[in-house]
Amino acid sequence: MSLNFAACAVADGDDVSAEELVDEATGAIINGNGLLLNALTPNALTPNALTPNALTPNALTPNSISPTAMTAITDPGTRGALSRELLRYIVSCALRPDQSFSFSWTDSAGTVHQEVYHGDLGFADWWVHHPLADDYQKEWVTACLASRTNWYGTAVMISSRGTHQKTGSTEAERSTYKFREGAFWGNLFTSTPWVRACYSDGWTRAVERGRECAVGHIETDPVTGDPIARPCGAITLVGPCEYWCVVDPSNDAVPSNHFRSCGVGSYNNYNVLTTFVP
Repeated sequence: MSLNFAACAVADGDDVSAEELVDEATGAIINGNGLLLNALTPNALTPNALTPNALTPNALTPNSISPTAMTAITDPGTRGALSRELLRYIVSCALRPDQSFSFSWTDSAGTVHQEVYHGDLGFADWWVHHPLADDYQKEWVTACLASRTNWYGTAVMISSRGTHQKTGSTEAERSTYKFREGAFWGNLFTSTPWVRACYSDGWTRAVERGRECAVGHIETDPVTGDPIARPCGAITLVGPCEYWCVVDPSNDAVPSNHFRSCGVGSYNNYNVLTTFVP
């Protein structure tokens, strides 16, 4: 199947409805991407009120983040909802289960909401003590955020595998989650944020399951009648992973191999998460 890749963006003034808010070891992370902390919506990946890069100069604690970031996550409007959604995922990807981020905000009716966002994967757990300055951690958190983004926000269990020491999997998991959807990599924590996604041989199975951000949301061009793949927000679609990525040879249980690195030319990003669906 040949797809055209078309860009899309949310304008600064666009309003978004509540329905739209939706080291080296072979391993995997099980994520229920339609459950809490596992259905990051494209509009929340890079909301206008809060960018991931705005959080890096400070420790990831309520007392340390910048006033601008605190204003974004306590905003009672749509931008505040998007910012809080993004922060929940950042905390989940970056911090450990024994770490959390707590704060309160007041809605337009005057009701105070107490938020407690818990860590999970621990890709940058020391961020609670120091600014996030290391590209290695930035890229792993980015891969985590991108892999957990879903066009629909439907409940789909996924297995995210990579070379990071914090990941781990079993043979039973690999045999159950055996359809390789694609891969995600990039760095959202820079002045010029970027994130890429490619699709693999299991992308049709992923689409059937309600996940589309590796291959994109497929629509029909009203003029040509050709299929068009719409990207999930800031994620740039680059096409088949086989053109972009190298399989990790440490796992020879084909087709359960995750990608060791992705990139072209002299550049290869080794901080890549490969996603699988059952």
